[in-house]
This record gives sequence, structure tokens and C-alpha cells, in this order.
Amino acid sequence: MGIRVIKTAAAAIAAIYTAIYLELSPALSAGILAILGVEVTRMKGLRSASVRFIASVLGLFFASLIFTVLGFHHWVVAIFILITFPILSRFQLKDGILTSSVIVFQLFAYGEVTADFIANEIMLLLVGLGWATAINFIYMPKGEKELMAIRSKLEEAFSAIFREMAVTLRDPEHLWNGGELLDAHGMIEQGAQHSVRNRENRIWSQETTYWPTYFEMRGQQLYSIQQMMAELSLVYEKWPQGELIAELLDQLSGDVKSDVYQGKAEQMVFDLMRSFRAMELPRTREEFEIRAALFTLLHEVDRYLAIAKRLKKKGEDMEQLPA
Repeated sequence: MGIRVIKTAAAAIAAIYTAIYLELSPALSAGILAILGVEVTRMKGLRSASVRFIASVLGLFFASLIFTVLGFHHWVVAIFILITFPILSRFQLKDGILTSSVIVFQLFAYGEVTADFIANEIMLLLVGLGWATAINFIYMPKGEKELMAIRSKLEEAFSAIFREMAVTLRDPEHLWNGGELLDAHGMIEQGAQHSVRNRENRIWSQETTYWPTYFEMRGQQLYSIQQMMAELSLVYEKWPQGELIAELLDQLSGDVKSDVYQGKAEQMVFDLMRSFRAMELPRTREEFEIRAALFTLLHEVDRYLAIAKRLKKKGEDMEQLPA
């Protein structure tokens, strides 16, 4: 049973008993309003309750005017919908249309606009949506553990990709299905969604951009890795320079899972670029093509490392970003 189902049940029963205690009628309506108000994050729940309350009060106001002028006839409900729903949508209150309809239909069933009835409906709104908001704030599952698990799997996938690339440079005939690339893409999307939910639950804590920035960084780096793969596909023979880059990729394979980045890969990139520039020019077309692909691959590794460095400048908590 999901935690949201448990929270919904708790909010509904608490709202119903509160409505009974306050002698509100019908008490079950408070339970319905509570069910509608339970959301997946604290921030979303707060916004949802506000929108539903405002939309319901406005709907009750328009319905009172329309029913008073035109009478309590079934066809008048269509007039109410034609007038009120576009107004609520225009003011970004369309999420409150269903809640508003519950209140308005109760008014129609009552058959009379009175101050006591209006007060009763507003109290039902406060009780139902109030309990939904309270339950949302009392408990929300912590997302840090889940985000850490996604990060661990993603970094393992990155590490495997670099290892496979290094093996391919040492043995161009090595076959690899590239499954880790698809896994990494899926985990980045999943992590980005969870990071948004995690941030919306941190109302009382200092807001952090670490997780959204982390998955943004990995998304950019995955694109860079795909560019590396394109260059790697052009290296169809083993070359000494390829062995040097394979050592660099081995280093990255370990760095991507390390909590502390020592900067060794950046120094290796710098040394390799200087070494490449100091080499004699290629003597054959074949050597030119392969060395050009390897040099471009090296530039992509440099670009990969620069992505993390650039994003680390966003704030203090970004200093914890890995390579």
C-alpha cells in the first residue's frame, strides 16, 4: 500500500470526524475535499489547497448569484458551468474546478442561498483542505536515500562506459552493446524528476540546488560521452596514442565514483594534449585519420571535465559535485 493512500485515508477520516464534531453538514463532503487535497509534495499540497479554496469560494459566489437570479433549475447548472469554468481557468484556478463543483452542487441540492449555508460550506472547505494540508506537512517520505541510490547506479553506469571505451581503444575489435548508455539516460531522467520532488518537500530547510544541478551536469556529460563514442568508432586500429587515452579513461572510470576529485584526469588531459602537439606529423592518410579521431576524443574528455568545473561555480554546495 502506497504512503499516499495511507495519508489520504488519514486525512479523509480526520476531516469527517472534525466535521461531525463541528456539526457541519454533510460531514462526508469534508472527507471528499480532504481526498482531493492530498498531494505528492508539501509545496504542491500547499498550492493545491490554496487553489481549491479560492476556486471554491469564487464558484460559490457565482453560483449564489446565478441561482438567486435564475432559480434552482437543472438547466441553470449549465449556465453556471459556462460562466464560471472559463473564469477559473483564466485565473489559473482550473485545478479547483472539481472542488468548486462539489460545493456548488451541494448548494443546488439545498435549494436556497442563506448565510448559514455559505458559512457551513466554507467551514467544510477549511476542514477538508486543512486536514489534507496538515497531513501533507506532517509526513512526506524523504527522497535523499532514493536520490543517493540513483546517483550510485548512474555513476556505476558511467564508470562501466569509460571502462568499455578503454578496452575498445586497446582492442578495436572488442564488441560492446552500449546498454549502459541507455541505462544512464533513464537514470538521469528519473533522478531529475525525484530531485524536483525532493526540493518541493524541503519547505522548512534551506533550499538547495545540488540534486537538480547534479543531474543537469550528468545529462550534459552523457551528451559529451556520446560524442566521444562517435570519435571512438573511427579508431579502427590500435595505436600507441590510443593506449595513453585508454589510461585516461581508466582514471575517469574510478574518478566518476569517487566522492573526492583529485584533478588527476585534468592533468593527464593537459599532458596528453601537449604530447600530441609535440609528435611528428602523420605520414599516411590512415595515421592522420586515426590520430585526428583520437585528438578529438581527447578534446571531448576535456569538455566532459569542464562541465563539472563550470557547474561547481553556481554555489558553495556545488563544490561537492564529483567529476
